[in-house]
Amino acid sequence: MVFKKKFKVQSNHRAVSFHDITEQVKEAVAESKIKDGIAVVYSHHTTCSVITQECAFDMSMTGLETLQQDLVNVFEEWIPTCRTEGMYLHPGQKALDYALEHGEDNFGCHNTDAHLRSSIIGRSVNIVIDDGVADLGEFGRVHFIDWDQTRGRERTVQIMIIGE
Repeated sequence: MVFKKKFKVQSNHRAVSFHDITEQVKEAVAESKIKDGIAVVYSHHTTCSVITQECAFDMSMTGLETLQQDLVNVFEEWIPTCRTEGMYLHPGQKALDYALEHGEDNFGCHNTDAHLRSSIIGRSVNIVIDDGVADLGEFGRVHFIDWDQTRGRERTVQIMIIGE
C-alpha cells in the first residue's frame, strides 16, 4: 500500500529556518494505517533539507535549538552565506537572465550556499514504521530546513509511506 500527504511550512526572511515536523509525520503514519513499512519525508525544493535529529532541549540566543545553531555555525564556516556578488561562481549571467525572465530578482538568485548545504545534507529521510509507529527513538525529531536566506516563502513538505 502507498499513502501520500503534503503540507506547507513558512520559512523565515534572512535566516535559516528549521521546522519541527515530527507531529505531522506521526499523524501521517497513523492516518496511513500502515503497520510495517517506510515513511519517506521529502522536499522537492533544492535549497531545503530534511533531517532526523534529537531534541537539544536548550535554545540559542537566535531562537534555534542549540544543536540546530551548531549545525548553522558549522556550515557558516564551511560554506559561508552568500553576501556579495561573485562570492561563488553560481549564479552566472545565463542563470540571472533566466531568473529575471521568470520573475526572480537578482538578490534571490544569490543563494548558492543554500544549494550547496542542501546537496550535502540531502533532501529526504527514510523512517522505519514498526507496528504502526514511526521509529524515531526516544529523542528523535524530524526537521525540515530551509537554507535559503534570500527571502521567506511557503515550502511544501511531502510524505510518502509505503508498506502493509
